[in-house]
Amino acid sequence: MSAELLGSVLAKAKEEGRAALIGYWPAGYPTVGDGVRAMTAMVEGGCDVIEVGLPYSDPVLDGPVIQTADDIALRGGVRIRDVIRTVGEVHAATGAPVLIMTYWNPVDRYGVERFAADLAAVGGAGCILPDLPVQESEAWRKAAEQHGLATVFVVAQSSSDERLAKITAAGSGFVYAASIMGVTGTRDSVGEGARGLVARTRATTSLPVCVGLGVSNARQAAEVAEYADGVIVGTAFVRRLMDAEDLETGLTAVRDLAGELAEGVRVPR
Repeated sequence: MSAELLGSVLAKAKEEGRAALIGYWPAGYPTVGDGVRAMTAMVEGGCDVIEVGLPYSDPVLDGPVIQTADDIALRGGVRIRDVIRTVGEVHAATGAPVLIMTYWNPVDRYGVERFAADLAAVGGAGCILPDLPVQESEAWRKAAEQHGLATVFVVAQSSSDERLAKITAAGSGFVYAASIMGVTGTRDSVGEGARGLVARTRATTSLPVCVGLGVSNARQAAEVAEYADGVIVGTAFVRRLMDAEDLETGLTAVRDLAGELAEGVRVPR
């Protein structure tokens, strides 16, 4: 039951008086094996939880850095089985809870029950499903619950209080609060509305509320950690490797960034 591991890791961070650090990485970038190395480096540097992105050809939520990484992964031939294998290898290497973040269409095409069973078999903690409407999620939620997986939904500032209540009632693991209206990517500042969204979301649920989209440095991580249960970072990690002269330098940069961000989320609360 890796969903239980996810819950215990988030609870431990709360007991320590800090936010959890959640790192995102697209599977298959720059290769499947090197992606596993990058995610392992993220945990070594200080990430508590890993999100493995399932590369998609039409990533409506993802900014240019993640889109580029996805394109490289897809051109390299990455398949869903490779994404699931990545989850298993990262979990085995680190002991950290590992989720898949994916658009719904690949799961639907692979087969809901098969996807849940295969993910659970490698020790996966669950799925983040940003484009699956709650009212259409029953089949997935049943399969996930049967296999001990968390189902994480995304909430946005545009969500009404009534909608927030429906989303959080259906979800498990944690709630992913999108800090801004827009695509992923590093920004000079995290959206001003994120604090209010977290407060509104907390009013509907006891699940941890974790904030993503736009966090790229320790200062921003500290800012978000003041009010959120978790800080989610993706683009900044991928950019470190993308901008590096070679793989080993890039992996060191990824590990170092995780360390900087881990210090950031440990601000007094």
